[in-house]
Amino acid sequence: MGIASAPVMSAPVATLPEHGGDDRRQGLAALLTAGTVRSGREIGPGKGVVSDAGLLPVLPALQDLLPMGALQRGSVAAVGDWSMLCLALAAGPVASGAWCAIAGVADFGANAAADAGLDPARLLLIPDLGQNWPQIVASLLDGCDLVLLRPPDRPSAQTRRKVEAAVRRYGGVLLVADEWDGAQVRLHITDHAWTGIGRGHGRLYGRQVRVVADGRGEWSRSRTRWLWLPGPDGAITAVADDQVHADSADWDEEFGAELALPGGR
Repeated sequence: MGIASAPVMSAPVATLPEHGGDDRRQGLAALLTAGTVRSGREIGPGKGVVSDAGLLPVLPALQDLLPMGALQRGSVAAVGDWSMLCLALAAGPVASGAWCAIAGVADFGANAAADAGLDPARLLLIPDLGQNWPQIVASLLDGCDLVLLRPPDRPSAQTRRKVEAAVRRYGGVLLVADEWDGAQVRLHITDHAWTGIGRGHGRLYGRQVRVVADGRGEWSRSRTRWLWLPGPDGAITAVADDQVHADSADWDEEFGAELALPGGR
């Protein structure tokens, strides 16, 4: 399955002010009033998002890594470091009509997001969360189906409980690009290999990553999948068993680490 790209310049990403908690809250309120972002409480079946209001669909390649094959509303998922895996997890909900806030990612690349299939017209960017970031995240959860968060610091247990309460109250999904104790699902990239270059010749045409997922309850047993992230055609798909590390193992061992994505794998 391919990932549709969206032209970045034709649909500017909405951005909140970088400084001042009151200004950011007022900015979000203005976006809600203008209809740029809708309150999660107003989104449900038949309103342009997903038919099952309890789930946010993900790309087919990621379904086996998540309980019920989707992101569950009212839950927290932790993805370790910021990486293309974060964008891949957000691509499915956004393609289904969900609104997504990207919070605390100062080096966020709109072009990379568009290549991963995220429609910039449905993204809200807050590069600098400031010291009152838990309150800002709670406001975003009221206005967006999905909030992709890179916390500016490691939250205390009390802060986590407050944020998680907001996730449940508004029925959104919090996707954390960091560790988050108590997350219902955790996903990590544990290995990767670029393909297309042999021993010093050829052209890069894709990257394979091994994603390990685990979590709480019946999901405590880890699951592992090899994914194209991205594949030769730019799509995010599962890697066939006979293609894992094909044409890449020798080259990647020597040179692959130099081409790891900035800010993580």
